[in-house]
Amino acid sequence: MTDVTEILVHWYAGRSQSEVATSLGVDRKTIKKYVTPAIEAGITPGGPAMSTADWAELTGKWFPAVTDTRLRQTTWPQIEQHRDYIADMLKAGVTQATIWQRLRDERDLQASLASLKRWVAANLPEEVRRDRVTVLMDEPEPGGEAQIDYGHLGGWVDPRTGKKRRVWAFVMVLPASRHMFVRPVLTMDQRAWTECHVAAFDFFGGVPDRLVPDNLKTGVDKPDLYDPKINRSYAELAEHYGTLVDPARAAKPKDKPRVERPMPYVRDSFWRGREFVSLQHMQEQAVLWCREVAGRRQCRPLGGAAPLSVFDAVEAGELNPLPGKRFVLATWSTGTIGPDIHVRVGKSLYSVPWRHLGRRVDARETATVVQIFDNGELIATHGRRPAGKSTDLSHYPPEKIAFKMRTPTWCRSQAADIGPACVALIGGLLEVNALFRLRAAQGVLGLADKHGAARLEKACARAIEVGDPTYRTVKGILTAGTEADPAPEPTGDGGAAAHLHGPSQLFANVVALPTPSTPAAQDHASASVDHDTVTHDERVDRNTPAPAEPVGLAPAPATGSEEAS
Repeated sequence: MTDVTEILVHWYAGRSQSEVATSLGVDRKTIKKYVTPAIEAGITPGGPAMSTADWAELTGKWFPAVTDTRLRQTTWPQIEQHRDYIADMLKAGVTQATIWQRLRDERDLQASLASLKRWVAANLPEEVRRDRVTVLMDEPEPGGEAQIDYGHLGGWVDPRTGKKRRVWAFVMVLPASRHMFVRPVLTMDQRAWTECHVAAFDFFGGVPDRLVPDNLKTGVDKPDLYDPKINRSYAELAEHYGTLVDPARAAKPKDKPRVERPMPYVRDSFWRGREFVSLQHMQEQAVLWCREVAGRRQCRPLGGAAPLSVFDAVEAGELNPLPGKRFVLATWSTGTIGPDIHVRVGKSLYSVPWRHLGRRVDARETATVVQIFDNGELIATHGRRPAGKSTDLSHYPPEKIAFKMRTPTWCRSQAADIGPACVALIGGLLEVNALFRLRAAQGVLGLADKHGAARLEKACARAIEVGDPTYRTVKGILTAGTEADPAPEPTGDGGAAAHLHGPSQLFANVVALPTPSTPAAQDHASASVDHDTVTHDERVDRNTPAPAEPVGLAPAPATGSEEAS
């Protein structure tokens, strides 16, 4: 409006439209637009004196849109239809950009974001001012708080591998002194998060009363304004150091401004333009930078004092002392126990008692030990393995693991408890191909469960006597109940035992016959032996009486052709 009034004042003073345009830097067409209503009203230059207020009144009459900005906004009537909705969203803390996006997508608003912002500023000034109000929080007491966050530093090429890696900075700031600790990391996992806290507490030489981290998964499992769920590993660390964890609200960087603001400074002063040969070198240089550069800078919030000086003077003595015992880093994970009664922890598998099959359990892993918990109860402990499987055989049901647990050594030990005959029989079974015949040895020992150790000892002795020390024979003797029967007198029939003891036993009772005088006759005599009369199946009842007299073998008569040959 002031510009229009000024144009009219210059024109009324007697200057031409061209001169006014040149003087004010306005296009001549614009000058003509605003002068025309005055000419039409009969006003001529050089007339009666008129004040600026007079010209302003006439301008408002001729050009209403100049005095009422709402008349210049063609989309404002459309926005006005959503006044209540916009006001409610602003009170709920929704940003104007989000309100505009929702109106555009859900209510087909055709106005631009800039138009919406102008409308809000002109029509809802109170809501805008309310949203801009900031409550000045009291500065934390020395040693009362530490604010923690990660920030991206940039890319780094590892000289050893030639690979480019992304580097992040763990930053912990003590707000009272603005003293900070920075530690570059390549990963933001649980181990890095915990190690950074331990290093930070060592750097400061103490522990603050309260930790204010961001809502990272390594620190907070479930963000909540009133009852956030703290990560178990982080909770263990806080308990060990005697401090509290009070996470910042999600998406509220102003809850920890002391750690948010230094990130650009860290990137510029510590990171950019520097070269590092390794991650360890990077971390060592970061500690040196925190002490010598960041710690000695002039800090405006501290009245120009250096953070390190303020820390030494007022905050170092207020920190809680470090515990005497070093914190043992532990990471927690969950898993389900599979049919093989193992649960995966990292890259390894660990067994648990079979009664917990199918349960979802928690695993606590340190550098040396893995502990597995079911609903808070410790159910298994293993030495940590980098990979592979760790199995405790006692975790299996006895009947499922019997074969694997009953080794040859175990079998010999059990046989010694039964008796010498059992020791001899088991020893014979395991003398050759022990693993192949392990089941047979286990089977023999298992007969004691049904028939008793005393009967088994006698059955083993009987099986050895008859020359057939096998599981089948021992079982048959026990089933028939003949383990206590006296051994039969020799009958002249070698039987199956003769075969087992060799030809000398087989023919022990054969009647001696005249020796043929010629080799051909000897061959004929040997070939005519009827072996069927002395072979027996090993399952033949050993108590069957043998013939009273030994069987005589007579040579077949020799033929002429045989003699000739």
